[in-house]
Amino acid sequence: MSKTFRAYDMNQQLLLPPDLRQWLRDDHLGLYVSDVVEALDLSAIMNKYEEGDSRGRPPYHPALMVKLLVYGYCTGRMSSRKLEQATYDDVAFRVLACDQHPDHDSIADFRKRHLAELGQLFVQVLQLCQRAGLVKLGHVAVDGTKIKANAAKRESLRYGNLAAAEQALEAEVMRLLQEAQQIDDEEDRRYGAGRRGDELPTELRRRETRLAKIRELKAQLEREAQQAAAQEQQPKAADEPKNYRRRQWTKNESGAVVPKDKTQRNLTDPDSRLMMDTNTRNYEQAYNTQIAVDAEAQIIVAARVVQAPNDQEQLVPTLSEVKHNLGCLPATVSADGAYFSSAVITAAALREVDLYVPPNEPEPSCVPGSEPASSVRAQMWQKLKSKPGRKIYNRRKTIVEPVFAQIKHVRSFRQFMLRGLSQVEGEWLLICLTHNLLKLFRAPKPLLLT
Repeated sequence: MSKTFRAYDMNQQLLLPPDLRQWLRDDHLGLYVSDVVEALDLSAIMNKYEEGDSRGRPPYHPALMVKLLVYGYCTGRMSSRKLEQATYDDVAFRVLACDQHPDHDSIADFRKRHLAELGQLFVQVLQLCQRAGLVKLGHVAVDGTKIKANAAKRESLRYGNLAAAEQALEAEVMRLLQEAQQIDDEEDRRYGAGRRGDELPTELRRRETRLAKIRELKAQLEREAQQAAAQEQQPKAADEPKNYRRRQWTKNESGAVVPKDKTQRNLTDPDSRLMMDTNTRNYEQAYNTQIAVDAEAQIIVAARVVQAPNDQEQLVPTLSEVKHNLGCLPATVSADGAYFSSAVITAAALREVDLYVPPNEPEPSCVPGSEPASSVRAQMWQKLKSKPGRKIYNRRKTIVEPVFAQIKHVRSFRQFMLRGLSQVEGEWLLICLTHNLLKLFRAPKPLLLT
């Protein structure tokens, strides 16, 4: 007796157009991303398209592209090529794209063109989290981590070596030009004139490009040294934090301000800096990413990218970003000892905030002849040693550190794909936006977006 099976025929044609949403469960993340994007204000992106421009094929709808990017960053697929392939292979991406298949160049161009506007969507998603009750601003923890740049460490050069490299490359370019001219002259004698004068060997083009980059980096370093020297001459406000970075400029024999010989820049991404990874204790070409996280549901309420490897000057601007995003400062803020300085703790901008930041020096009572008990450091130590103070500060690592773990280890974001500070800032905001969106999606009481 033969077994009866359900009908299965790969050649069967669909009689009616399918409802794409039925391809996914009602509680699927892809449908939630679609609903959230539909609720966001995309006018800043829309306004970049010229009305009445009928040249070429019409572009893909911005809502489609935003959904693909946001869902891709949520699920760890950030490469434009992987996103293009997913529109064929992954049902959720196929639903979000309405069975269209933007090529990777279109996806990459859209992200590059609208990266600033995509970063601005971070605030809109943050406000949705606040409406859902996931942000209270009772206790906010601040921390930073180093994220690798899209640049190799071996491409970093010191200012002291730039002049020698420039001279060597210049001599090499001249040698190759002479060789190219000799070849052209020989071929003209042999075959007659007929070659274009702008044809250059591949090696010559490569060396000319590298020489131009070296000259550009050298000029940039010299401008930065002159700006730093001029800034140090200006008087500072009483509550302005000191510049704790080592002076990166000096004066040459003629008295002109120049960078120190050890000052480095990277040829691939000049905006990145050489920073030490505190986990591996190795130096990497990286950026210093900063976040402020609300204790209620680990929502990121401020996100920044800086080039300084030190966190000591980042507390005030990061909390100012919280106020800019949500309209007010948190009641309580905790941060590790890397953020402490007397000027920061007493800054007028943070006067209303209850700060818990351990000094980066031993407790005064443990050091003979130390500063008086009325000092800022001594008062902070006393505050942290109290039972309420210990309880509040001990929460810091359970608030902010798991967020970095989720981003770097769970979602495998350990290196930026884009280059340049402005591009990296936009990409970091996109990462933090999707972190908050995932928290919003998994909240016990999801926000109704209708």
